[in-house]
Amino acid sequence: MRRITGMILSGSFAALGCLPALAESVATYEIEFDVTWSPQTHPGAFPGNAHFSRLVGATHNSAVSFWNAGEVASNGIEQMAERGQTAPLIAEIEPAITAGTARSTILGFSMSDLPRSRSDTFEVYESHPLVTLVTMIAPSPDWFVGVSSLPLRENGAWRGQITVDMWGYDAGTDDGTAFVDINADTDPAEPIHLITVPPLGGLPPLGTFTFTIQPGVVPGDFDLDGDNDADDG
Repeated sequence: MRRITGMILSGSFAALGCLPALAESVATYEIEFDVTWSPQTHPGAFPGNAHFSRLVGATHNSAVSFWNAGEVASNGIEQMAERGQTAPLIAEIEPAITAGTARSTILGFSMSDLPRSRSDTFEVYESHPLVTLVTMIAPSPDWFVGVSSLPLRENGAWRGQITVDMWGYDAGTDDGTAFVDINADTDPAEPIHLITVPPLGGLPPLGTFTFTIQPGVVPGDFDLDGDNDADDG
């Protein structure tokens, strides 16, 4: 596994905007994107130049969401899923940062030469404990993988580790049914939905996202004294 680490303000993940620091609990999480997608795991469903676009997303609270299965994709999600563009989604996140419902924008790495793994770190605050991340399945008409409003806190404490299978989603914005297909806008757009038909339907997930808390915050340390002891009960 090639590991690339760095705080969100200085590593390959970039915090493009954030609110002033508050007196609250903050945790650093490593995200590992372990791509298992290959000709062996997905026979007949591994195109030439298979890759993923740059990860893009945000840390935020429950007052805002940026995509959900069953809902029509925003322009930012559409451009990410169809073209791998990050700027349109960032343009949707920035007003949420201004409004106080999002804390920071996350802009991460792309993935090629599959299968492979990469990792990096980002910060998340108690007031904004949710993370949303997406990346385009490429090439494809409008397919992507990601997490939406994943909570990194539970019962008042930071979670130690969360692993999420990366199933393919269809953004519902293009009629294409093959990895390489003509551009044909879906009109009207359909809701975002899991891909259940070929070429990816019925096959294993494309990999996993694993979020692991880094040293400095102890899961279950409710009083934030650096350990998990009787005082946290």
